[in-house]
Amino acid sequence: MAENLREVRRRIDAAARAAGRDPAEVRLLAVSKTWPAEAVRVLAGLGQRDFAENRVQELSGKAAALADLPDLRWHLVGQLQRNKAAVVVRLGATVHSVDRASLVEALSRAAEREQREIGVFVQVDLGGPEGEIGARGGAEPADAPALADAVAAAPGLELRGLMAVAPRGADPAPAFARLAQLSARVRADHPGASGTSAGMSGDLEAAVAAGATVVRVGTALFGARPLASREETATDPVRSHESHQHHP
Repeated sequence: MAENLREVRRRIDAAARAAGRDPAEVRLLAVSKTWPAEAVRVLAGLGQRDFAENRVQELSGKAAALADLPDLRWHLVGQLQRNKAAVVVRLGATVHSVDRASLVEALSRAAEREQREIGVFVQVDLGGPEGEIGARGGAEPADAPALADAVAAAPGLELRGLMAVAPRGADPAPAFARLAQLSARVRADHPGASGTSAGMSGDLEAAVAAGATVVRVGTALFGARPLASREETATDPVRSHESHQHHP
C-alpha cells in the first residue's frame, strides 16, 4: 500500500507539472469503499488524510471505527438520499454528489440543526460516449449553475465547486474539458467555489490536465475489490463510482 500511495502521488505530481500546475493544488482523495477500516488505518499511517465512501452506512461505520484518528477528513462520493442527510452532516463529511434542490434543502436543514458548515460539490452528469445523460448520475449541465447558486445561498453549506465522473468507454479529455468550462462559469459567480472533483485511478492525468483539484482514487491505492464486492457493485449503479475505469 505504501508503494501504491507513492506511485499515485508520483502520477499526480507528474500530471500537474505537465499541465504547468503546482502539484500542491491537487488533493488526493482515497476512495476506501468495500475495504475494511484497518486498510484505511494503514493508509492514514502513511500520511493520507482524506477518505471517501459511496454509502452512508459504510461511511458511518468506518468513522466510528477510526474515531481515535480525529484528523481524518471524510467525504461521500455516492448518491445521497435525503433521509440520510443528517447522518452525513453529523460526521462533518464533504458531500461530492449533490444533484438536486431537495437534497440541498435537506443538507442545509441538518447543518443548521447541528450548527455545522458542510462542504458541498455539485455533481454534473457529463453523459456517455455519445453524450447521453443519465448514465453516471448528477445534474444536467444546464441545471448545474442554478443548483450551485442554491448551495451557495443555503445556510450551513459551503459550495466547493463541481464534481463529475467521466463517461464509460470514451476518451475522458473532452468530458473533463466541458467540466472545466462549467466550473469556470460557476466560479465567475462564486469565486470561493474553486474546487473541481474529477478523475479516478484510470483517468486522473486527464482530469489534472483539465484543472481538477481533487482526484478520487480507489483501486490504484487499495487494489482490486474482493469478488463479492465487485459483483454487488456491478448490479448497483449507485455504488459503481470507480468500477468503469481500466486501471494500470
